[in-house]
Amino acid sequence: MAETVKVDIPHKLTRETARARITEGFGRIRSEATGGMLKFEDQWTGDHLDFKARMMGQSIVGRLDILDDHVHVELDLPGFLASIANKLTGKIRKEGQVLLENKTTVA
Repeated sequence: MAETVKVDIPHKLTRETARARITEGFGRIRSEATGGMLKFEDQWTGDHLDFKARMMGQSIVGRLDILDDHVHVELDLPGFLASIANKLTGKIRKEGQVLLENKTTVA
C-alpha cells in the first residue's frame, strides 16, 4: 500500500539561501546516480519544488516548500517502498539538517 512521508526540517537561513542549498543537494543526487539508473525531474515555482525520481520501475513523487523557519517535504512512496518509510523519514531529516545548517562561523 502506498504511503506519504512528511518531514519538516528547521532552518535559520533566508529562503534564497535555503533554495540554493536544496538545488545544490539535488544536483549531487543527479551526479551520484551512476549509469543513468536514476531518472530525476524537478520544477521550481517560487519557493515550491515538485520532483519525481524513477528507478527500476518505481517512482517517488515529492513536493517541497521553503518557509521562513523550516522546509516541508512530502514524498509519495509506492507500495514497494512504503516498508522503508520510517527509515527514509529519518534519513531525509538528517541529510536535510546537514544541508540547511547555518555554516557561518563566529570568530
